[in-house]
Amino acid sequence: MSVGTLYTSPGKETGKLIKAVAAFGGVSLDVDADYKHMETNKTPEFLAKFPHGKIPAFEGKEGFKLFEGVVIAKYIASLAPNSGLLGASATDTALVDQWTHFVELEFGLSTDIINQLVNGRIPYTKPLHNTLLERQERTLTTLNKQLTETTFLVGERITLADLAFAVYIQRGATISFDAPLRAKFPAVVRLLETIVNQPQLKDIYGETNYVEKGLQFTPPAKEKKEKETKPVSAPKEKKPKAKEVEDDDEDEPSVPAEPKVKNPLDDLPKSSFNLEDWKRAYSNKDTRGKDGAIEWLYEHFDKEGFSLWRVDFKYNDELTQIFMSSNQIGGFFNRLEASRKYLFGSVGVLGQANDSLISGALIARGQDIAPVISVAPDWESYSYTKIDLSDPAQKEFFEGALAWDLKIDGKEWADGKNFK
Repeated sequence: MSVGTLYTSPGKETGKLIKAVAAFGGVSLDVDADYKHMETNKTPEFLAKFPHGKIPAFEGKEGFKLFEGVVIAKYIASLAPNSGLLGASATDTALVDQWTHFVELEFGLSTDIINQLVNGRIPYTKPLHNTLLERQERTLTTLNKQLTETTFLVGERITLADLAFAVYIQRGATISFDAPLRAKFPAVVRLLETIVNQPQLKDIYGETNYVEKGLQFTPPAKEKKEKETKPVSAPKEKKPKAKEVEDDDEDEPSVPAEPKVKNPLDDLPKSSFNLEDWKRAYSNKDTRGKDGAIEWLYEHFDKEGFSLWRVDFKYNDELTQIFMSSNQIGGFFNRLEASRKYLFGSVGVLGQANDSLISGALIARGQDIAPVISVAPDWESYSYTKIDLSDPAQKEFFEGALAWDLKIDGKEWADGKNFK
C-alpha cells in the first residue's frame, strides 16, 4: 500500500533522491504523473496544501504534508527501519546527516551556480566560476579520502548519504565533474557507479552522461556595426608633390556593405505612444499618486500599438542569493540591448535568500512579445503572460511591478532592475 503521493519534476535532484530512498527501502510511493512545474504548483488547490508552492512536496495517505526534498527523503527512510538507510545507531544517523548535507551544500549548490553561470542565467564572471570549481575540487578531495577508507560514506552499508551523494555527483558529472577530475578522484567515481547501478535504482538514476571537459561560458556574439557611408565628393586634383605614404587598403577591391536587416516592428502602424517619453516620465515622476508616472502612462498609452506583459523566471528553485538573482536580471536586460527602442521593463527579486522568485512587467511594441524579447539568448528561461488592465488583479500586479512594491505569495520586493 502506498504511503502517499510525491509531487516533483523529472529533473529535480531531490525528487530523484526521494524515489531512490523509497525504492531501496521497499516503500510504496505514488508519484503524481500529471504534475507540471510552474503550473500545478501555482494552482489554488496545490497552494491550499503547500502554501509555499515548492517541490518536492509529499502528501501522506492520512493527510500529513511535507516539503523540502532531503527532509521528505529522511521521512520515507524512517518508514523502512530495517533498510539501514538512516544508520544502525545514533552516531551513524548523525554521520548520515553530516555527509548528506555536506555533499548537498558543498558540491550540489556549487554545481547549480556553475550551471547558471555558463548558461547565462546570471552574469558570468571568471573569478566566481574559478572559486566554485576550486570549492568543488576541495569537496571531492574530502569525499575521495573518506571513500578510500570505507566502502560507503558511513561504514559498509548503503545509507541515505550515499543515495544523496549519487544524485548530486551524477548531475555534476554532466556539468563540471569532467574527465581530469574523475581521473583524480577514482573512489568518488567508484561509489557513483556502485549506487546508480543497483538493480532497484538503475531506472531512477538513469544513465550518467559524463562530460569530457567541464562546461564553459560562451559569450554572445557581438553585433557588427555597419560602417557609416560618407557622402561621395568630387575627387580633388592631386599635384605631383612629395610621394604619399601608400595605403594597402586602397589596393583592395571595394566590398559593398551588407544591407541592414529591417526589424518587422518598424513596419507596424505609427503609434501615438512615445516609449521614450514614457521612460523619461517614469524616471522623473513619482511612480504612484496624482501626476505620477502610472497616471501619465494611462493617459498616453496606445493599447493597439503596444502591449503589457507579465514576465516570470521559470527556474526559481535554482535561485540562491538576492544579489545574484538581481545580477541575473541585469544580465538578461543587457542581452536585450538590441530591443531597447521597443521595450521597457521593471523586473525584481521577491523574497529572501534561498526562497525567492523573479517576476515583473514589460511594455513592448506590438502585440507579440517574441519579436521584441527573442534577441536575448536566454529569453525562453522566462514565461510571458499578456496583462489585461481591465482585470483588477492583473492591474494591481502591473502597478506593483512599476512601483517596486509588488508582493507575490507573501514574498515582498527585495531588489529590482529597470530596462529603459
